[in-house]
Amino acid sequence: MAEEVKKQPVDDMPDWSAYRGVLVYIEHREGVAKSVGWQLLGQGKKLADKLEVDLMALVIGYNVQHLAEEAIAYGANRVYVCDAKELQNYRTRPYSRAAMKVIHDIKPEIVLFGATATGRDLAGAIATHLPTGLTADTTELDVEPHPSRLLLASRPAFSEKMMATILCKQYRPQMATARAGVFEALPKDTSRKGEIIHVEFEMDEAEIATKVLDFIQDQSKINIEEAEIIVAGGRGLGGPEPFKMLKELADELGGVVGASRAAVDAGWIKHEHQVGQTGYTVRPKLYFAVGISGAVQHLVGMQNSGLIIAINRDPDAPIFKVAHYGIVGDLFQIVPAITEEVRKRRGLSFLQQETAAANTAANEEGGIRV
Repeated sequence: MAEEVKKQPVDDMPDWSAYRGVLVYIEHREGVAKSVGWQLLGQGKKLADKLEVDLMALVIGYNVQHLAEEAIAYGANRVYVCDAKELQNYRTRPYSRAAMKVIHDIKPEIVLFGATATGRDLAGAIATHLPTGLTADTTELDVEPHPSRLLLASRPAFSEKMMATILCKQYRPQMATARAGVFEALPKDTSRKGEIIHVEFEMDEAEIATKVLDFIQDQSKINIEEAEIIVAGGRGLGGPEPFKMLKELADELGGVVGASRAAVDAGWIKHEHQVGQTGYTVRPKLYFAVGISGAVQHLVGMQNSGLIIAINRDPDAPIFKVAHYGIVGDLFQIVPAITEEVRKRRGLSFLQQETAAANTAANEEGGIRV
């Protein structure tokens, strides 16, 4: 009689009990952190609380002790610091080696990176060498509780028409990159206490194939992900020329110009200005949506803005459903009027500041008040 063989269920997972904790990579440029790192600490805290584990941060660079202290202020319980001259500028091989050493030593169950050029490169290299899975450009992150403890990493799929949730059941750590502007950073609390652990890094310069000779910043390129004020235009502008009108308003407010996919696809403005699922996800304090109807793909990219002001001819435009304030009317009349009012108020503010300074000086000298 043949012996009955029991098949192992497909959903059975290996024992990953040795892996615990959520680790966030803190990206920086010349010692100045990218905001996506603090945003991921904010979301990582939620994941860590659900899993009842520590929230950890990883800082790699040269003379970056201050970033470790900032990471604690933004929510990290423990920060691992790899600080060495060879790590002064980002290069894939030394950074990935430093990160893998930390991951091998502390065994986090989840590792998160910003979906930036650097974050994508580093995460991909690490995932390949470990090896483990990597979900790229996520816009939603959650976890299943014990016993699965699975990272639910979701991202747009099928030409942005649906969301796909990707699981990594058979490997650890679970890794993902996340877009900037999607998650919200915790309030910075400099009174927080945490542990900073320095990790020894040894790698001879001769082992590194690349060398950074210089870094040249493209001054003409905008950084829409970091902007606090965005004035965005869409199909309702009717062409490229009206974007000059939006730039006037953006300049007066100290912001940048954004755009919908329709405007970019029409060739009216460069892709670096595009807000939405196929562009950039933003979280400014103030967002003007001018002539933008409010397609789902665009809303996903800006709906977490602090204050949204929509200007559109169509009172039924979907954009008004997410806007805090809506103006129905001719944008070619409304935008210049707002710009002029901003100029007046800025001028009045400047005059008030000058008057106050004159009054202070006169008082100190015992003179006449203005």
